[in-house]
Amino acid sequence: MLSAAKRLEPLDAAAARGIYLDALTAAFFAGRLGGEVDMRRVAAAARVAPRPESPAHAADLLLDGLVVLITDGAAAGTPVLRKAVIAFTNDEIGTEEGLRWLWLAGRAAGYIWDYENTDALTQRQVRLGRESGALTVLPVSLSIRASVELLAGNLAEASSLIAEANAITDATDGRNVPYAPLALAAFRGREVDASRLIRSASEDFLARGEGMGLTLAQWATALLHNGLARYDVALAAAEQAVEDQHELWFTPLLMVELIEAATRGGQQEPAANALEVLSETTRPSGTPWARGIEARSLALLAEGEAAETLYREAIEHFGPTRLRVDLARTHLLYGEWLRRERRRIDARTELRTAHELFSEFGMEAFAERARVELEATGEHARKRMADTLGELTPQEAQISHLAAQGHSNREIAAQLFISPSTVEYHLHKVFRKLDVKTRTQLANRLRGST
Repeated sequence: MLSAAKRLEPLDAAAARGIYLDALTAAFFAGRLGGEVDMRRVAAAARVAPRPESPAHAADLLLDGLVVLITDGAAAGTPVLRKAVIAFTNDEIGTEEGLRWLWLAGRAAGYIWDYENTDALTQRQVRLGRESGALTVLPVSLSIRASVELLAGNLAEASSLIAEANAITDATDGRNVPYAPLALAAFRGREVDASRLIRSASEDFLARGEGMGLTLAQWATALLHNGLARYDVALAAAEQAVEDQHELWFTPLLMVELIEAATRGGQQEPAANALEVLSETTRPSGTPWARGIEARSLALLAEGEAAETLYREAIEHFGPTRLRVDLARTHLLYGEWLRRERRRIDARTELRTAHELFSEFGMEAFAERARVELEATGEHARKRMADTLGELTPQEAQISHLAAQGHSNREIAAQLFISPSTVEYHLHKVFRKLDVKTRTQLANRLRGST
């Protein structure tokens, strides 16, 4: 693609820039396994390529932003990427352009800690994919969308999107996209299941030459073991991942896990080094997500009143957003800090909140970590009633969410490549399991209403 883009430059500058963006995307996926043609080489070539005479479109801005980010760093690249993200949200993006680039624009929004536009852009591409029947693009779109839902604590919705993506790839004889399933397994925190998936996915990534996938697997390992309070294992995985100089997308998230693992394991130096790298992306961003992440990370390295101020600041930033997992993790870390400061009564409030949130999300490892800390303050965590939502199979959960969103049996059947009678059969089982009689009751049940 890099060779093709260079040959196209004198013939069609706009087409050449599109291929440079394709080449850059391929380099992101290849990562450490990509050989000599890595993202820096592609970015260097794209930087000196001729620009089209017409005004810059959203995809042009996206290429410019990524090139500047790679060659000059986050401080220079973030403002340009912000313009690109805004262009994708404001411009009249056609179906073809949207299917081709919206996922990358959404991913770029995530890199600059812009959750709101990540949310909007990924929703938009999934809608475009469904409406146009773009079955080759839709599984990737659904996978990225699932990751956005995970950050909001919507593990059931993420699972439903993953099941939809798998149904499409099964029907089209395609390859399942393993990124979101890895993240979901790490969020859930079931060690045996997550570790098995991480091992198998890593073997698949290695065979396919997807270095970015290997980095994701190491991030998932770090997140999983931070939830399990095995900080030495989490730190080892994060440190191994950040050694990769070809990685871009997951580096900030890896630093978050590394800082938590290192400080909880009593290793301040690697945490301080990671904070410097993290701050290179959070400070130019200035979004509530970036400010909350930076404040929480600073708090882990601070002491006394300064630490408490930073924890409270992080909670204030996350509170109004949909970033409920980061909010819960901040309550947990703040509560753990308060307990070590021998402020048991104050610690209980934070730990109780964290435990309730993690239990609601279905993040079992983090919920257990919060429960253990809460009991160490002298308070026994209240046992939650068994959640019958957990008894649904992946396909039942997927059909339930689509039905709750107002889709008819025929629409659900078309979307999942099954018959309407199969949809009716699964809904009958769901109604029985959840003890509901109407779709309205089902929607309320999935929202946690009574």
